[in-house]
Amino acid sequence: MPVDTLVALLSPSLVAPAPAASRPRRYGTSGRRFVVKTKLVMDGKSFDLSCSLGVEDDSLNLSPFLDKLFREWEDRKARGLFHHDIGSCETKVLRGEHNFVATLIEGRDQKKRPTEFGMNQVLQPFDSGKFNFTKVRPEEVIFRFGETDKDSAQYFDGAPDTISASSSAILINVSPIGYCHVLLTPKIQDCLPQRIDQESFLIAMYVAREARNPFFRVGYNSLGGFATINHLHFQAYYLKVQYPVEKATTEKLTALANGVSIAQLVGYPVSGFVFEGGASLEDLSDVVAKVCIFLQEKNRPFNALISESGKRVFLLPQCYAEKQLLGKASQEFLDMRINPAIWELSGHLVLKRKEDYDEASEPNICRFLVEAALSETEFQELKRCVLDSMTVSIACSSDIGS
Repeated sequence: MPVDTLVALLSPSLVAPAPAASRPRRYGTSGRRFVVKTKLVMDGKSFDLSCSLGVEDDSLNLSPFLDKLFREWEDRKARGLFHHDIGSCETKVLRGEHNFVATLIEGRDQKKRPTEFGMNQVLQPFDSGKFNFTKVRPEEVIFRFGETDKDSAQYFDGAPDTISASSSAILINVSPIGYCHVLLTPKIQDCLPQRIDQESFLIAMYVAREARNPFFRVGYNSLGGFATINHLHFQAYYLKVQYPVEKATTEKLTALANGVSIAQLVGYPVSGFVFEGGASLEDLSDVVAKVCIFLQEKNRPFNALISESGKRVFLLPQCYAEKQLLGKASQEFLDMRINPAIWELSGHLVLKRKEDYDEASEPNICRFLVEAALSETEFQELKRCVLDSMTVSIACSSDIGS
């Protein structure tokens, strides 16, 4: 029977509060206030993103999970564990139909942990000799959690130091691109490679649901889709702006027997699938995971965005790493050093050079995303294969269950 509640198990040594003098004022369900200083610019006018977070407004109403996550992330920020202060990075919304979001983080690619594997294979074995998340500093761990069949989430600040080897963990991303940028590592001690399975994707869906906030999204990058660490992980952060991909028009392709509908993006520079519906979150998660597994086995790089607290999932196949390897990527975009991972494909672009940020425009971003995406012919062929595989898979599941 599926379980649906996350229980956070926090080691006291990992959650020591920041010194009182440096502790920021925080906002949450118990009256705390979070202060975020990122400047967001739109149509030539800037405004403080802290206003957008509802600092003076009780309407933010964080879930217990997100409230705790924000507090612990702020604590790690106060300890100086990040490579840069995301609050001081410039961010703007570009004019145009899609309203792409651009953030300037100069030199971020030079501070990140380097990629230590080839980009031509989506499925690769875990290599304990390479960097993995069991090697992070203890203070980078926000908390660990397991699964329970209890009805409500429980958070323990006084949990024992010994944690089950099968527990999952949430870590800070030391090179954040947004507020509360974290890494979700399912069953961290099992040292799973970066590949989707049904259980791990369901854990990510549960995390998105526990957040209960549409502006906290969970993302996944496959190998070849600009994941940089071959140790199973998802990413998540908070940005109170609707992503361009979330606003894109969709066209329904089919509805499966379990009630999950599959649509495709229309008029967006990246071709992709949109999944929603189903009798339960588990139904939706199961369908998306099966398509991810299909893509993995076909060696097709992809990226996934869990949106609207787990109610919608965007699945975006891509080919930019392949073009790089074949020497077919435009030098203009290579010089910009943009890696089209899930956040970029969804419409939040991280730029590393001031000139690229100043000159960023919707036409240029669209050209880049089109280059990263599958061609229309490639996507149509992939769509046919995916729909055929899902029809057979759901039919088989129905037969087994009857």
